[in-house]
Amino acid sequence: MLLSHYTMSNSSSNFLLVPIPEVPVVDCLHNKNVKIAVLGAGSVGKTALIVRFLTKRFIGDYEPNTGALYSRQVNIEGDQVTLQVQDTPFVIQGDEDDPWSQDVITRSLQWADGFVLVFSLTDMDSWKTLRPLHQQIRKIYPNARLPIALIGNKADLPHARQVETSKGVQLADEMGGTYFEVSARENCNEVCDAFHQVCQDISKVIGSSNGEKKRGLLLARPKSPNMQDFGRRLKQALSSKVKSTSAV
Repeated sequence: MLLSHYTMSNSSSNFLLVPIPEVPVVDCLHNKNVKIAVLGAGSVGKTALIVRFLTKRFIGDYEPNTGALYSRQVNIEGDQVTLQVQDTPFVIQGDEDDPWSQDVITRSLQWADGFVLVFSLTDMDSWKTLRPLHQQIRKIYPNARLPIALIGNKADLPHARQVETSKGVQLADEMGGTYFEVSARENCNEVCDAFHQVCQDISKVIGSSNGEKKRGLLLARPKSPNMQDFGRRLKQALSSKVKSTSAV
């Protein structure tokens, strides 16, 4: 069981979702860090999945595109590490009208050691967004071994289902990742299994080649993107577009 290799800290403060500070590269080389970017279309449940994983709680409503960055101390196969999870806001691929937003997303991809790609089982369009998103990741890492978990969320809504299991498995195979169907609302264990799988895969990659991979990843990574500021600017941009459309 994957759960046997991962234990969350018992400190009460660890059940609060808080942004993490930047960690100097020198310190990272001594204190193990695992960085996961969670990506996917809007309203697929990215934040709900992260909160479910980190706190075991389900909260149904969130402010969209907050871009929060969270940190927890976890134990991965006997090693104490700092797990950092980036709740990456959704940006439409190829939106040339907002190159700054695209740059922030690129920085998020460069920052991460592994990826959790999320779509809603009740929304075929959200499934379709993941292939071009994966292509963008591969442009940054054309030959690297990438830890990826593909999550189909909202499995508790079978009557509204639009994406069959076979499509999720097919896409995960294309990406070289592992596929999970979960319900953030109803089942905490399934959500934890998905994140644990990525953590385990990242740990193996970082620990390979006598640490050479790890040093290369850390030295190549930029500082974590300021997603809080990005969320504010994204809202301003969307508001401006709405106003322009109304004026016409």
